[in-house]
Amino acid sequence: MPGRTEHTDREKLLEVRNVTVEFGAGHKKFTAVRDVSFDIYRGEIFGLVGESGSGKTTIGRAIIRINEVSGGEILYRGERISGKISAETDRKVVKNIQMIFQDPMASLNERAKVDYIVSEGFYNIRPGESEENRRRIVAGALLDVGLLPEFADRFPHEFSGGQRQRIGIARVLVMEPELVIADEPISALDVSIRAQVLNLMSALQREKSLTYLFIAHDLSVVRFITDRTAVIYKGRIVELAGTEQLFANPLHPYTRALLSAIPQPNPEIERHKRVLVYDPSLHDYATDPPSWIEIEPGHFVSANLKEKDLYGEMLNR
Repeated sequence: MPGRTEHTDREKLLEVRNVTVEFGAGHKKFTAVRDVSFDIYRGEIFGLVGESGSGKTTIGRAIIRINEVSGGEILYRGERISGKISAETDRKVVKNIQMIFQDPMASLNERAKVDYIVSEGFYNIRPGESEENRRRIVAGALLDVGLLPEFADRFPHEFSGGQRQRIGIARVLVMEPELVIADEPISALDVSIRAQVLNLMSALQREKSLTYLFIAHDLSVVRFITDRTAVIYKGRIVELAGTEQLFANPLHPYTRALLSAIPQPNPEIERHKRVLVYDPSLHDYATDPPSWIEIEPGHFVSANLKEKDLYGEMLNR
């Protein structure tokens, strides 16, 4: 099971155990995530990567309780936060786990000023706070993300896409969370400002001891910012390893297909590169079903016995 047998003494901040998420009912029921497990350790940036529709965002929304878990459980600091929980635990989740949404244009209230947008969660967790202190905290959050405090009196439409995403990050920071779920936070931004937002997130992670679940489909971005990465295909995790370990020794055919599609800055290499196409039918699981295997320390892959031998040979070449 992903992340459950890793050899580390680090503190587990979040544990996702055999989580399944289903939508609809009866003959219209659709399983978006099936039997997914992984751990996120305090202080790390954990990447979750896969194609659109693979279940990445569904998992992130299940963690913050937007999507209901159909099976399995999610633990935060050893306490279950999925399913029915107490009001106190729910407040703890709201305070300590926050989400940066993919589209900065749609995730901000166009009718509210930045001051209220950034303060909205703050009002809920610290209702008795003085107005002077609230404004000071909002100004500090805006400065943390590279915006001027006077921007608090403006509306979202007055900002660029990159600035709007910074407002979304400021809204997260005022909650002083431990875990931030970043759902493709730069995919809707211009290429010219993506690096700025990534650098900002990295700096904030170091300064404020944040832990990230970084959801993306762009492997080059994942390599830049994450410590460990899980690859998900059609609702199932197929490979998990340290990010550099994964890039150096991709084993599962789907992972190798994703890596082969990364654009290369050298036009000569880009022109002659071979993009692999993943074909699920190449797996013969009829009599030899796959299991979760630690093929090398910290490197897990979904494989049956035949594939385990093949992947072992690939690592030893």
